[in-house]
Amino acid sequence: MIQIRKANDRGHADHGWLNAYHTFSFASYRDPQFMGFRSLRVMNEDRVAPGQGFGTHPHQDMEIVTYVLEGALEHRDSMGNGEVLRPGEFQRMSAGTGITHSEFNPSDTEPVHLYQIWLYPEKRGIEPSYEQKRFPVAEQSNRLRLVASPTGADGSLQIHQDAQIFLSQLTKGHEVVHQLLPNRHAWLQVLRGSVELNGRELQTSDGAAVSEITTLAIRASDDAEVMLFDLA
Repeated sequence: MIQIRKANDRGHADHGWLNAYHTFSFASYRDPQFMGFRSLRVMNEDRVAPGQGFGTHPHQDMEIVTYVLEGALEHRDSMGNGEVLRPGEFQRMSAGTGITHSEFNPSDTEPVHLYQIWLYPEKRGIEPSYEQKRFPVAEQSNRLRLVASPTGADGSLQIHQDAQIFLSQLTKGHEVVHQLLPNRHAWLQVLRGSVELNGRELQTSDGAAVSEITTLAIRASDDAEVMLFDLA
C-alpha cells in the first residue's frame, strides 16, 4: 500500500522570515490524520530569510535530523557545539535528557532552504549528542547512500531508533531499488525533481508512506533527489 502525501496538501505557515511546510502536524498546524508515520514525527520543509532564524529553544527525547538544500544554517547548542551546516551536509542531534539550541541563517543576502526531520527515540532519557557529516556525491549518485542508522553502519550518522535513512541523487531515467524486510515500512520524500515509486508519480516535496510492500522501485522521471526512510 502506498499513500501519497502531496506537497500542496501539507500544512503551511508563512511568518515572513520563515516559510514552512509541514508534512505532519506541527506547531499551529494540526490534522489528526497526519500526526506522523511510524517513528517519523516531523517532516518540515523550511525557508528562512537572510539574517533570521530560530532563537534558543529546548528539545527533549527526540532524534532530530537536518539537511540543507540551499544556503547555510548556523547551529549553536548547550553541548558547546557551534557549526554551520551547508548544502549536502547532514546534522543529527539526539535531544535525550534535554538540550537547548539556536538555528540562524548567517547570510545577509541568501535564504536557507532546509528539511528538518524528527523521529521518536527508541527510549527516553538518553545522553544528548550531536553529529554533522557530508557524504560524497559519488556515493549517492544513482544509488541509495545510507546516511543514518542505529549502528552508524557504513559511516552513517547514528540515530537512536530502529530506522535507516538513505539519500539518492538520480539522473533522469535511472532507477534504484530498495528491499524492505517483512513488517518494515518506508517513507519516501522527494527533495527535488520528480520520480515514480512503483509506478506512482511523485513531484518535488511530495511524500509517500509505504506499507505491506517489500520491493520499492524509485525511477527518476526527471533529475531528482530523494530521501528514503526504512522504518520499524
